[in-house]
Amino acid sequence: MIHITNKKYCCGCSACASICPKHCITMQADDKGFLYPVVNELDCIDCGLCEKVCNELHPFEERTPQKVYAAINKNEQIRMKSSSGGIFYLLAEKIISEGGVVFGARFDEQWQVVIDYAETMEGVKAFMGSKYLQARMDTAYTDAKRFLTEGRKVLFSGTPCQIAGLHHLLQKSYENLLTLDVICHGVPSPLIWKEYLEKFKLRPKGVAGKNTVLSSLNEVPIIMGISFRDKYNGWKKYGFSVHKQLNNKEHVFREPMEKNLYMRLFLNNIILRPSCYKCQSKSGKSNSDISLADYWGIWRISSKMYDNKGTSLVLGNTQKGIDILRGINYKYIETSYADAFRYNPAIEKSCLETAAVEEFWSIYRTNRLNGMTDFLKKYEISFLESTFLKLKSIASRIIEIFYRS
Repeated sequence: MIHITNKKYCCGCSACASICPKHCITMQADDKGFLYPVVNELDCIDCGLCEKVCNELHPFEERTPQKVYAAINKNEQIRMKSSSGGIFYLLAEKIISEGGVVFGARFDEQWQVVIDYAETMEGVKAFMGSKYLQARMDTAYTDAKRFLTEGRKVLFSGTPCQIAGLHHLLQKSYENLLTLDVICHGVPSPLIWKEYLEKFKLRPKGVAGKNTVLSSLNEVPIIMGISFRDKYNGWKKYGFSVHKQLNNKEHVFREPMEKNLYMRLFLNNIILRPSCYKCQSKSGKSNSDISLADYWGIWRISSKMYDNKGTSLVLGNTQKGIDILRGINYKYIETSYADAFRYNPAIEKSCLETAAVEEFWSIYRTNRLNGMTDFLKKYEISFLESTFLKLKSIASRIIEIFYRS
């Protein structure tokens, strides 16, 4: 029987709830908005399946990718709508063309995130773009197992812990299953995201004053789209944007990532799930066939693969993954794993938990998100500190090159 005594040892993948034969495990939100399994002990038959499929209790072994690529979708429109190079779209297109099913993360009606499936490319569009909060699994695991049993090809994408959870739940390999994880910084609190969104429902930019509450239902804006990785200033300087409709007119709110409150809390590792600070699914331990990420640092490796529109880092972890990648049409070069890891340490390393985490939640309980801009100034690296660290890193590389030569 699953009992969570330390929240750092539950990633919230929902494999335990999905496999329970008595359906007596439900995923319930805690006071920070993160979902954890809760067992109805009256219905539990102590079968032990929930513990058997727990990735925290039984993590997979570490693996190094067999192939590493920098990759770009040749379709510029698709690439500009994607967070990085648009490779997920090509993989989904191949699976759909072969009568398969694609699973991915989409926004629900409340602009929270859920893992769902699509059987058409029109449906796949909802999965495009990064979504920086933890997705609910709902019935995705059991739906995937049903499609696999029917013999249909399945592309299942998610965070590394969600992919590990799927493999544990299935308990055997399927030739018709392709798994894809997204190299993960960590998942932020759905509770903080929900509160942050409130500002767009009452104070649409350019329509009402700062302290105005809209009086008519007709004046309440409707959110039409959200992008955590809007490329309006290019890939490297991506921003956060919300597209709203008010009285049949479109309004767009945009902020650079370094000025947006939610993104600053996320990127400074302050509102992440406790398990993200000690992730059990990094270093290839998700057992995915393919891993995707932004290829940060590609401008230092290959100028022909960088145009500030987005380049994907693609890790071929298994032969199945490599074979699928060979069957799609895209621009790519092969690189070393050392180069990929140098500029993308999240492949192996978990985020650092600092004193800011506990202080944030202490302040939030009384002030909510009010005053958090001042709070962040205490913990964000200043421009001078950032410059010093960059110069220190450059000096270290020069010294390393000198001694090697």
